[in-house]
Amino acid sequence: MDPSAECNKSFCCDYMLLKPEEASVVEVSKILFSSDVAKRKFLDCPEGERREPFGRRWIIFVSAMAQKALQAVYTPMAKSGDGVEYWLNLLLGNGGFSRLLINYFQDKVVYTEKTSSSFLSFVGHIDKRFELDSKIEHGDARYKAVLSVMASKVSYENRNYIQAIVENHWKMTFLGFNDFWNDYQQKATTQAFVLEDKNDLVVIAFRGTEPFDSDAWSSDVDLSWYELPAVGKVHGGFMKALGLHKSLGWPKEQPPNKPETAYYALRKLLKQRLQDNAKARFIVTGHSLGGALAALFPAILALHDESFLLERLDGVYTFGQPRVGDEKFGEFVKRTMEKYSINYYRFVYSYDVVPRLPYDDSTLLFKHFGTCIYYNSFYEPKIVPEEPDKNYFSLLWMIPKIANAWWELIRSFSISFTRGSEYKEGGVLRMFRVIGLFTAGVPAHCPQDYVNATRLGSSHVFLPTIISDNDLKICKIQ
Repeated sequence: MDPSAECNKSFCCDYMLLKPEEASVVEVSKILFSSDVAKRKFLDCPEGERREPFGRRWIIFVSAMAQKALQAVYTPMAKSGDGVEYWLNLLLGNGGFSRLLINYFQDKVVYTEKTSSSFLSFVGHIDKRFELDSKIEHGDARYKAVLSVMASKVSYENRNYIQAIVENHWKMTFLGFNDFWNDYQQKATTQAFVLEDKNDLVVIAFRGTEPFDSDAWSSDVDLSWYELPAVGKVHGGFMKALGLHKSLGWPKEQPPNKPETAYYALRKLLKQRLQDNAKARFIVTGHSLGGALAALFPAILALHDESFLLERLDGVYTFGQPRVGDEKFGEFVKRTMEKYSINYYRFVYSYDVVPRLPYDDSTLLFKHFGTCIYYNSFYEPKIVPEEPDKNYFSLLWMIPKIANAWWELIRSFSISFTRGSEYKEGGVLRMFRVIGLFTAGVPAHCPQDYVNATRLGSSHVFLPTIISDNDLKICKIQ
């Protein structure tokens, strides 16, 4: 059966879709030896010859093989995650290993249910903080960034935990949490929650990639792309996670015979909330994969000409966000941001590997866009066109990255003395710091450093900005 017959792609003008589940490892490997990728059974593109250079075919091969591997380890990966989280919460709930032993012999072991308001995800154990910084209040230039990064971090937790944090600790209104349908994975694999603060600011926070979630990892490494007319080429995995419908693309309204996807459900919630409160505005945020979805959300609103919502969109705040689309897509989003005076801040901490992927070169056409706020490992921010070492895998940057990894490991033991006890790092994060000595850039992706950066960094980068019509360069208002 012709793979292209399974899904109508008339909603886009060009596409290249990877379907590694439909081919063996041998078939996937053949792409390395033939430049005409249209011959490959696992790759769906418009009919006719389509020749690609070896560099691009190599990336397609890696993406397809990664997806096949993730499909193969779905169950053991999920069970491993459940086991790790079970023991971490067992230790947390009983006050550490020594106390756990005492409780065991006294038959007083505390077990924490996975859905309880005190159960922490693996990401939550990396940084256990849940309180907002009391020194940064509404009106502070950093307020929205600080609220956004904490919402992005908390989004990794279960519904009851999130609701308890929002209502009992942040004293805000919890508007809902959902697992949204992915029409391509045929299950609910996209998560987001919504809150409203006391100042009529609605926050949508998309969950990022959980370490033991192979579905989320598959969305990340799926380098399929669709080219939408007047919009540009967009990462297929991210579009599918946000709400792209098979054979329909992005219809104006949610298909009535299908489960709700994230984009349509959140758009409906926003419209209702903003109609009920004329003063309310909203921001969109996320970390990692969540940042990619946050960046893509206003683009689809613009595609649907949702001016009512775009006029009330106050800002997009992403942390450790990967690249989402090509240069044309970036220009489309920038024009939208300019037209509706929307702030867009893309936060990058030090050598975080994720914002440097997928590649920005002639092999792949992915580009970043918007205001990049880059923090070094001293949490000193500056606005830059692009983060240093933009594609990560560079011999020139190897020594600085390794040296920085050593510094971050040393800093993990001293930061509570230099910055305060609330910045103390736990054993799970220090384990990542050690791993970073060999894979510099991995621990830098953890939420901890992004929370630290928004709290400790100077607020000058959040001064009002002007985006010029010609070159869209950032100019500070004096």
